[in-house]
Amino acid sequence: MKHFLAFFIIFGMIASCNSPKEETVEANETPSEATTEMNNDTPEQEPTKPEETEVWEPKPEKIDPIAQNGVPSDAVILFDGTDLSAWESANEGGGDAQWEINGDGSMTVADKTGDIQTKKSFGSVQLHLEWRSNPENTQTNQNRSNSGVFLQNRYEVQILDNNDNETYVNGMVGAIYKQSPPLVMAAKPTGEWNSYDIIFHAPEFDDAGERTKSGTLTVLLNGVLIQDHFELEGTTEYIGWPKNDAHGKGPIKLQDHQDESGVKYRNIWVRELD
Repeated sequence: MKHFLAFFIIFGMIASCNSPKEETVEANETPSEATTEMNNDTPEQEPTKPEETEVWEPKPEKIDPIAQNGVPSDAVILFDGTDLSAWESANEGGGDAQWEINGDGSMTVADKTGDIQTKKSFGSVQLHLEWRSNPENTQTNQNRSNSGVFLQNRYEVQILDNNDNETYVNGMVGAIYKQSPPLVMAAKPTGEWNSYDIIFHAPEFDDAGERTKSGTLTVLLNGVLIQDHFELEGTTEYIGWPKNDAHGKGPIKLQDHQDESGVKYRNIWVRELD
């Protein structure tokens, strides 16, 4: 009998040591606070009320999407058809932009005068512009109504008339030049106005000049997605591999391909995203 009593006493002591202890809630602590503290390494309990997942602040800034003759109120107008005051020559030494302003509110690339670029530098942006190929230009391949828009003077979205005009696909209209062919060919017939809506997120670099985050480009041509958050490999080079030298903000540049392209532009505006 003594052996049985000793067994039960020892068994009870072991059971008492192994039984889970109850967590206590401090007097100044609510049950929910105590639960959060005990489970800080585990996911929070799923909300059971709709208001628990509602966010009310901060409120987004209110803008007027058509305040400036159809342009958003927070946009910087780069060309409205009246003058080239926002632009300068991209040639060495700078100077006034020499492109031609037309009576219809557009401007035409003035052949062999050189590229033009914005006087202001930009980081990440939403860019809108409209362009028209030249119906009188009958050249072939890369010489038919060739121009381009460069973000930060380094990353080109190609402009080209590819209607019945074959070329390499990473250099066709809508391509991110020499890096990414467009998803589809969505240009209008030769001589009609096209629109580009471009979302550009600039690359980032550390203090040592090493790239820490790639730039990205999303492009819509005539409302059709043709580049879907493409991650830039670096600069869009005509010859050679992309380069990734550290840089900050830069101008938006429009190209004079210097082959009598006859490309026209109108309605250019930009929204800064940083």
